[in-house]
Amino acid sequence: MASCQKIAPGATAYAGKQGFSYFEGIARETTGSQAICMHLLTIPPGGRARAHKHATHETAIYVLSGTTMMAWGERLEHRMEIGAGEMLYIPADMPHLPWNPGPAPATAVIARTDPHEQESVVLLPELEELVA
Repeated sequence: MASCQKIAPGATAYAGKQGFSYFEGIARETTGSQAICMHLLTIPPGGRARAHKHATHETAIYVLSGTTMMAWGERLEHRMEIGAGEMLYIPADMPHLPWNPGPAPATAVIARTDPHEQESVVLLPELEELVA
């Protein structure tokens, strides 16, 4: 039988394929979760991810502090600003590229329906140049 577990975010960080460092949180590797992961992410001023999507997995984000921008869509043709206190939903297989225009760090809680977190990340280098 599974048990409840408390995680102290920030104890361990890992480099994600997307180009950011994440604070390890809830994932199959840390808690044995079966269908969800949840991590903390801080994007420094000027930080930018690689264009990517999460194959077959949805993402929910709650921004704790700061402001970020995100390009999204099949050709990253849409732009959205997300700030502290706001939530963001990203459908499965949706190409996106977040960045922090500064001047302060932006921190968010990220939850995904992939218990392994990085396993479903698909990099989309062909879209990189579409976001200046």
